[in-house]
Amino acid sequence: MSAPTAPHAPDAPITRPHAQVHLGVFFQGVNHTTIWSDPESGSQTDFASFEQVVRTAERGLFDAFFLGEGLRLRESRGRIHDLDVVGRPDAITQLAALAAITERIGLVATQNTTYHDPAELARRLASLDVLSGGRAAWNVVTTDNAWTGENFRRGGYLDHADRYERAAAVLAVARGVWDAFPDGGGDVARVAVPGAALRTPRDLALDVTTPRSPQGHPVIFQAGDSPQGRDLAAAHADVIFSRHGSVLADALEFAADVRRRVVAAGRPVDDVKIFPGTAIVVGDTPADAEEKARWVRRAQVTPATALSVVGNVWGEDLSSYDPDGPLPAHDPVVAELGGERGSATTGARTHEIARQWRAVAEAEGLSIRELVIRNAGERGFTGTPGAVADELIRWVRTGAVDGFNLSPWIVPAGLDDVVDRVVPALQERGAYPTAYAGTTLREHLGLRAPLTRRAARDAESEPALVPAP
Repeated sequence: MSAPTAPHAPDAPITRPHAQVHLGVFFQGVNHTTIWSDPESGSQTDFASFEQVVRTAERGLFDAFFLGEGLRLRESRGRIHDLDVVGRPDAITQLAALAAITERIGLVATQNTTYHDPAELARRLASLDVLSGGRAAWNVVTTDNAWTGENFRRGGYLDHADRYERAAAVLAVARGVWDAFPDGGGDVARVAVPGAALRTPRDLALDVTTPRSPQGHPVIFQAGDSPQGRDLAAAHADVIFSRHGSVLADALEFAADVRRRVVAAGRPVDDVKIFPGTAIVVGDTPADAEEKARWVRRAQVTPATALSVVGNVWGEDLSSYDPDGPLPAHDPVVAELGGERGSATTGARTHEIARQWRAVAEAEGLSIRELVIRNAGERGFTGTPGAVADELIRWVRTGAVDGFNLSPWIVPAGLDDVVDRVVPALQERGAYPTAYAGTTLREHLGLRAPLTRRAARDAESEPALVPAP
């Protein structure tokens, strides 16, 4: 468990000399960073792939196995975006199956608040939590593209601010459902929800069907990086899943901002754990590791992927271009970027990006593919097992993060080097557990009781479900 920071001091320098590194694994399913073309690559949908990854992670004492969600195939300018690895079975269904073959590792389901029905979603998450013995978590996400809405009766999508307003309301409903089952028996409370809170035409009256699990509520993850996303995490989440997992200064700045927001929300400064997504490449020597990392980056950016990335900025199909040739000579023509790789960007921004890319490509003599590989950067951590372990420890003990959510660059064997080589190096340095802290995910992460359970327990002078760090 990480050592606590000073109460209500989000701007104070943080040193945690005895903090432990926490690890999770992110099984993405839909992406171009998983190298699908390698002979060792397995299926993204076969249960055997999920089973191998989760068993490896549990053997390595990872806190959690984290699944993404895709409610519809991604699109680019009205057509299916078919260059990514594709495979996202329903996360709760998949995790329920994995719960039966694991004992301790947490199970994180990414679930969308824009389209899912809140009562049904709360019930499914509570079921996973109970059936797994208190190991479930919910990664709360919204949706920023229109095409996903076409799969749902309501259709359309919400504006950015409205998405986070609805997310907070859905979370409130879910917590109401989870708290409706009484402690020690008694009548189950009915949860009344005004329709206006969820932007629905009628009020809801919800009955709970599932008791609370040993950890009280599913652990709440939140992955938004916008100001609204950070505020949502600061007010409601137990863990924030960030994109700041490659540059320490960037991670420290993000952590300081999140902690300021957590304190402003009236919570203890260390109440939200920070887990950036990252990747690890290890080798026997520094040179071996660097050579392997270069191969990984090149294999992740195929010629077709490179043309798609540049075409997304230029707003047109560049498949006829030579990926080993120069960038287009003309300026972008789009008014807005497509959202297949993230939020849309205005036309003015695309022209700025194009100018920057041309300057770099001309100065360094880079082709389209070489430029895209360069822009991808050195993602994550590369080095010998000991060097990687030292760097992970530095990030945690300076307060930049509490742990890391690892994305294997190949499935299903991508965690083997981490579990077999990096984890022992961390343990030798006294910075990684040699056994799970308990049986629930909340215990693994060193979290306090669920937010809505704290007041009642404090009033009754009862201890929290898990001792506060």
